[in-house]
Amino acid sequence: MSMSLPTHLVAAAVEAALTEDLGLSGDITTNSIIQAGEKSSARIVARQDGRVAGLPLVRQAFLSLDTAMEIDTRIDDGGDAAAGDTIAQLRGETRALLTAERVALNYLGALSGIATHTRSFVQAIAGTTAHICCTRKTTPGLRAFQKYAVRMGGGVNHRFGLFDAVLIKDNHIAAAGGIGAAVEKARREAGHLVKIEVEVDTLAQLEETLRFPVDVVLLDNMDTDTLRQAVAMAGGRVVLEASGGVTLATVRAIAETGVNLISVGALTHSSPTLDVGLDF
Repeated sequence: MSMSLPTHLVAAAVEAALTEDLGLSGDITTNSIIQAGEKSSARIVARQDGRVAGLPLVRQAFLSLDTAMEIDTRIDDGGDAAAGDTIAQLRGETRALLTAERVALNYLGALSGIATHTRSFVQAIAGTTAHICCTRKTTPGLRAFQKYAVRMGGGVNHRFGLFDAVLIKDNHIAAAGGIGAAVEKARREAGHLVKIEVEVDTLAQLEETLRFPVDVVLLDNMDTDTLRQAVAMAGGRVVLEASGGVTLATVRAIAETGVNLISVGALTHSSPTLDVGLDF
């Protein structure tokens, strides 16, 4: 896949991770055992089947400690690895390989886990017109990377933060004094390029929301019969997003109601890590 991560975000994240691991004294195990300048070859291996994501962080981790490290990627981000496959081949300073190993594998395993989990949801709704998207339920400091992993799994991104789109939820509506008042205030303050989404729990709320100039409606915790009625009521006037407790067991039925998006918080907060390793 052609999508990429901003290099400044990658560099900053890896620097912070290495600083956390190396502390004030560096890698006292490796440095006491391995001579400076010694070189070795190693490979990053998938221990189980999965979708790969996070290689820019892997590359940065090793190059941060050995700028001459040779890194030959065999499976790119967005590609699928089978158990036993070599994801990347490396050759460089032995100290750098051993010291950067855990930071590199932590990023690769976590992000590949998200990509793999996302792929499962995407495959489950194949043939429908719906798309799987993520939420803001991310690990603080890792949102850009976790959302990147969702894209590598075939999903799409919801807003990145509170700054790039308006999402009027139930508490906003209560505090503003109603849906109309909330939408009116948001539309007045938001720029012309900012989309507005409103969360509704009932068909009555949806009917009211459709009277106002909104772009997206989030249908929260509705069963499939109600979702079908919501799709018919909206008649294509707005984008419809289904959300709330979506699982692999339920996502297909939700997609078949005709909604445009299905948001799954579990993609970024509950995906199991993909097992990857570094073998000399």
